[in-house]
Amino acid sequence: MPNGIIIFTEHRDGAFNKASFEAVAAGQQLGATLGQPVSAVVLSADANVAQGLADYKLDRVVSVENAKLSEYTPDGYADALESAVRALDPAYVLMPHTYLVRDFAPKLAARFGKDVISDCVRASVDGGAVTFSRRIFLGKIDADVVESMPVEVGEVRMKPEAPFQEVKAAVDLSKAEVIVAIGRGIKGQDNIQLAQQLADALGAELAASRPICDAGWLPIDRQIGSSGQTVAPKLYVALGISGAIQHLVGMKNARTIVAVNKDPEAPIFDIADYGIVGDLFEVVPTLVEEIKKLKG
Repeated sequence: MPNGIIIFTEHRDGAFNKASFEAVAAGQQLGATLGQPVSAVVLSADANVAQGLADYKLDRVVSVENAKLSEYTPDGYADALESAVRALDPAYVLMPHTYLVRDFAPKLAARFGKDVISDCVRASVDGGAVTFSRRIFLGKIDADVVESMPVEVGEVRMKPEAPFQEVKAAVDLSKAEVIVAIGRGIKGQDNIQLAQQLADALGAELAASRPICDAGWLPIDRQIGSSGQTVAPKLYVALGISGAIQHLVGMKNARTIVAVNKDPEAPIFDIADYGIVGDLFEVVPTLVEEIKKLKG
């Protein structure tokens, strides 16, 4: 049966950080309450590093040594600490809350089929059961975490219906190499055919900003932006789109962006590679005509 507490102690070039000593203190307090031995584990390429914990009243300091541990890597640390945990078979593994630990701890926990309790601020014991408290919602609330236990479920008298499933998008715009997108500047649903002509000439998919889809002028699966699809085509042509941040996050990674808008101050021009300040109802027919000429 697992017994004892081990503490992973983090160091840099042999110097242990403050968070590691806080973890040691927490482990010693928990060990004293549970009546279990407390050990520290040091991962390094030099056995002398472990001497830095000699004065901290630990039951044992375990030095795990390998030349590959001279510098931190998530694979190396996860392998080394996994070996130590399997050999020592502890009831609890405590670790300082650092960027390094947050990088490899989930990998280690997954190997044991266990969870990681992060942002832990205290541990309390009641009748031999340990409750760990962690901060959530930016420290506004403390959540108590206890070891999972089997529960009894009474008679189930209701039969649920089939779960709701969203309709699969008819088009995957993320795979499109060329996209022509329309915004409020298109003015009406009947004018969408003008943008479709440009899309057809370019061999592009037709897309839109959120107001167009909210109005029902195009299906929701044609929407690009934070609440729609995210795309990165070779060419993105924005027609009558002002460039709200919610739309820009969905298309700013396009290789080439061409914007057509009557407002010279429209935010879309800040990220466009080519901008045309003009009426799209005059610009688009000209573009379609010139593209057809190029295609012969």
